[in-house]
Amino acid sequence: MNRRHLLIGTGSLLALGGAAAWITMRQMGSSRDYGEAMQALRAELPVQPHDRDLIRHATLAANGHNTQPWIFSVAPGEIALQPDFSRRTPVVDPDDHHLYASLGCAAENLALAAAARGQGGELLFDDSGDGRIVFAHQPTAPQESALFEAIPRRQSTRAVYDGRPVSPADLRSLATAATVPGIDMVLITDRPQLDRVRDLVIAGNSAQMADPEFIRELKAWLRFNPSQALRTGDGLYSAASGNPALPDWLGPRAFDLVFTAKAENDKYAEQLRSSAGVAVFVGQQDDREHWMRAGRACQRFALQATALGLKCAFVNQPVEVEGLRPELAALVGLPGRRPDIVLRFGYGPTLPYSPRRPVESIIRAA
Repeated sequence: MNRRHLLIGTGSLLALGGAAAWITMRQMGSSRDYGEAMQALRAELPVQPHDRDLIRHATLAANGHNTQPWIFSVAPGEIALQPDFSRRTPVVDPDDHHLYASLGCAAENLALAAAARGQGGELLFDDSGDGRIVFAHQPTAPQESALFEAIPRRQSTRAVYDGRPVSPADLRSLATAATVPGIDMVLITDRPQLDRVRDLVIAGNSAQMADPEFIRELKAWLRFNPSQALRTGDGLYSAASGNPALPDWLGPRAFDLVFTAKAENDKYAEQLRSSAGVAVFVGQQDDREHWMRAGRACQRFALQATALGLKCAFVNQPVEVEGLRPELAALVGLPGRRPDIVLRFGYGPTLPYSPRRPVESIIRAA
């Protein structure tokens, strides 16, 4: 569900001798190999899928810092998702709000994929213990949909868009797709209001950039080249934000050099200027169940956007910095509520996809 864009100002590797350069390039891995691995990960769902195939589609959901903070368990007629707290981001997400929203995103993918292959069912929130989502399913008539078809193509596209407006009909389609009980979604396309959102994003980003612990946590989840991204199967891969690949030893140093509050603020201002609009998701209650529901609504919105040829990216600073939430809630006409997710959208490029961990590593015995 979180959107950190690595701004690398270096356009090429440092000058190296021939042998050293060759070794470095080998260690960084091949963009072609990475692309083939992402294509295999997003392969078409089999007509008669196993549980692991459905879970593979679930894991293609949006999630904070691409931490993939979920564990799946399988029983007859049931697939459950529960939080994996070993993959928390306690600085940017101290109460695990984004973690639970990420579970909601994955659960929505799971339900859509299962329904498309004749296993319809219901997503149920179980608040016992750490909280989990249970998908109880049974054989039904297959229900393919544009949202299901969009699952392998959806991505958080952290790039400048082309500024084109979205038609009223498509805006209505987005709003309809994002309808989830307990969640209000507010669309902002008016430029003065978008400028107010931009100001909140910049204020939030400035506050986060001033926190060394925030920078340390973000840096730990950055992946600077294809080899590193494939090796870990998680994190924020630099090329997925349009940045050059760098060797493991150079990436962190380049990050320290160019990752400044001014550069990031300028980047977010440009990205929001180029966006057609912003969607803000607000739960009717501030609890784990509604955080998950907000994730479901957000995922549905992003999938419908993908089906319409749109791109999306998170600009969640105004919900991550607690002091900015009241102003954002007032801006969207829901004072006193906690905004959950902020998502910009528009027409933009397709970038390399983010990695995912092997399905086998996230399934536990029921």
